Amino acid sequence: MGGGSMQIFNKHSELEKRRQLRNMPTPAEAKLWHALKGKQVAGYKFRRQYSVGAYVLDFYCPALKLALEIDGSSHDGDDAQEYDRQRQQFVEALGIRFLRFTNAEVHRNIEGVVAAILATTPQPPPS
Repeated sequence: MGGGSMQIFNKHSELEKRRQLRNMPTPAEAKLWHALKGKQVAGYKFRRQYSVGAYVLDFYCPALKLALEIDGSSHDGDDAQEYDRQRQQFVEALGIRFLRFTNAEVHRNIEGVVAAILATTPQPPPS
């Protein structure tokens, strides 16, 4: 964006970081992406490694304003948990909802993870 306005979504400064993360997904991220790509979840388009401000989200659906995060052991430490808390607070302040899943949830119950995501989508109007 020009004219001195601040770009929040997919900032150019985060491009290389997003590219690296997309090219080296964790096994859980790859498994969830396989279930999300191609508008497989209620016709909604999800994006991988989408940046919001200085933070990169694992998955983001612009139409739903929904962020999906897959947490592995790297999220266990106190510093990582504080970083995650700050990131989630910043993103939620922009009106974006967060859903978090663990690597184990994705690997053991991908159907349940997809069902939890579907539960956040608007229901079709009654006929």
